[in-house]
Amino acid sequence: MYPYIANTNQDKEEMLKAIGVNTLQELFNDVPENVLLSRELKIAKSASEMEVSKKVKDLALKNKSIDDYICFLGAGSYDHYIPSVIKHLVSRSEFYTAYTPYQPEISQGTLQGVFEFQSMICELTGLDVSNVSMYDGPTAAAEAAILVSQSTRRKKVLVSKTVNPETRKVLDTYLKFRNVEYVEIEEKDGTTDVENLKSILDKDTAGVLIQSPNFFGVIEDVSEVEKMVHDNKSLFIMSVDPISLGILKSPGELGADIAVGEGQALGGNMNFGGPCVGFMTTTTKLMRKMPGRIVGQTTDVDDKRGFVLTLQAREQHIRREKATSNICSDQTLNAIAAAIYLATLGKAGIKEVAEQCIKKSHYAYNKLMETGKVKPLFKDKPFFKEFAVVLDKDVDKANEELLDKGILGGYNLSKPYDKYENAMLLCVTENRRKSEIDKLAKVMEVI
Repeated sequence: MYPYIANTNQDKEEMLKAIGVNTLQELFNDVPENVLLSRELKIAKSASEMEVSKKVKDLALKNKSIDDYICFLGAGSYDHYIPSVIKHLVSRSEFYTAYTPYQPEISQGTLQGVFEFQSMICELTGLDVSNVSMYDGPTAAAEAAILVSQSTRRKKVLVSKTVNPETRKVLDTYLKFRNVEYVEIEEKDGTTDVENLKSILDKDTAGVLIQSPNFFGVIEDVSEVEKMVHDNKSLFIMSVDPISLGILKSPGELGADIAVGEGQALGGNMNFGGPCVGFMTTTTKLMRKMPGRIVGQTTDVDDKRGFVLTLQAREQHIRREKATSNICSDQTLNAIAAAIYLATLGKAGIKEVAEQCIKKSHYAYNKLMETGKVKPLFKDKPFFKEFAVVLDKDVDKANEELLDKGILGGYNLSKPYDKYENAMLLCVTENRRKSEIDKLAKVMEVI
């Protein structure tokens, strides 16, 4: 570790003497010899800062990113425009922290940032209360499932197969160790099979989770689902794309008890998959069981505006396995970045981004259909910024050819859904220009 741990030989001897041993080896006497490594580590010798810097840059240049390719890949991580103001503001010392501080009131900048995040996320989702944040969209969904089980004292959660496959895997893992039964609702023609839901919804069902726009990009009609769920005295969870809420009805308007989602689209880079930020909003009725922290606004003794932690699940720290949640951290820096994004764009800006996404994605869909070389996977289904098509060849091979033409193609849907062979999920955001979409259609027609 030299020179980062600059202990001299004399320092080492003094420390060994202080703890009553003569050599470093004696510290490991209790470790069985057969598990000790009897050779030097196979790592390169130390190098200068200049040499290491050059090596790391050479390695980094082997990666290709959305700066190098035209991106039509979505499936949970999205290429949206990021206003330059975000990176400048989040790097300021009063905001630059990954945590809600444990002595919070001395960190007014951080608290104000997350207060604004919570306020705007509540406006977007149409629900009453938001926590500071969750690790990411999938863990937010898992925490919502645990919340509904705790709240209703029931032990079964139903999740549509149109929910992001990665989210479903996280849900399955979380609920398994909470002794909550995880049951999937069948998918039919790209949407949740309501008839299947009717057949499996019972008195032990704590809640139902539906994603809209769903993983296929289709906007789900949840009105019948919401009525069924609440008639069963279960709770209704919606997973949503926050950008879509610029033009679509909010979860609150649709009768959801909890809204969750991935906030990467709100000013976050794709960054090869992270870090991300999950959001969760609930009704006031459920807020005391919501994991994480809630920041409130108050006034101090001089009648000046200030910010404090108003609610946090203390049992997270003291009850461990009996806690509502074991996520005691959050993604505060990413949440503040999302708040800056929302504040920068405002209501009109979010609406414009959403409108551009829906208009450009439909333009791309129509251009691809005009080629006659691709077909829709689902006919006459409303979609937001993603849509599924069927190719006459393997999707992975098609993506390799697209990559040769400077295009990052769509997601191979046959990976999580065996029945959808040669199906590709394409994403079109406000970042795509008409010329880029036209190029995609032209290349797809040839390959």
